[in-house]
Amino acid sequence: MREKILESIEKNARIDLKDLAVMLGISEAELANEIADMEKEKIICGYHTLINWDDTSEEKVTALIEVQVTPQRGLGFDKIAERMYNYSEVRAVYLMSGGFDFTVILEGKSMKEVAQFVTERLAPLEAIRGTATHFILKKYKDHGTVLVKNNQDERMLVTP
Repeated sequence: MREKILESIEKNARIDLKDLAVMLGISEAELANEIADMEKEKIICGYHTLINWDDTSEEKVTALIEVQVTPQRGLGFDKIAERMYNYSEVRAVYLMSGGFDFTVILEGKSMKEVAQFVTERLAPLEAIRGTATHFILKKYKDHGTVLVKNNQDERMLVTP
């Protein structure tokens, strides 16, 4: 039951509890209690709104930064991750497999601001061996939601 609740509210956190309870075949009180329990257990960690910033007047730059580190004895990756995720500009930190150790998602007002963050705050951390910054130029789909409008192909159809 929990998985069905989580899948439903992950797709639409604003779904009416009454409607969701009917869809799941349980009482609204039972559903509310289950959600409250999952919030207490930190299974549900928050509720977010997905905004297509490209359609606003707000200037934002999003960067994906690959980070290579040397874990410190006795501290491992968790302490390094904590140092990175405590910066307010950092939106996400993921431990990765492959050629780099972490992926850091960062937001800033400009490419220069992101570059300054990387060179002045992130790269100087003692465990950091190297970084590679990739700027996101356009988001087509985010958190399972398509962000681009359907553009009709305006080319003329040519048939033999």
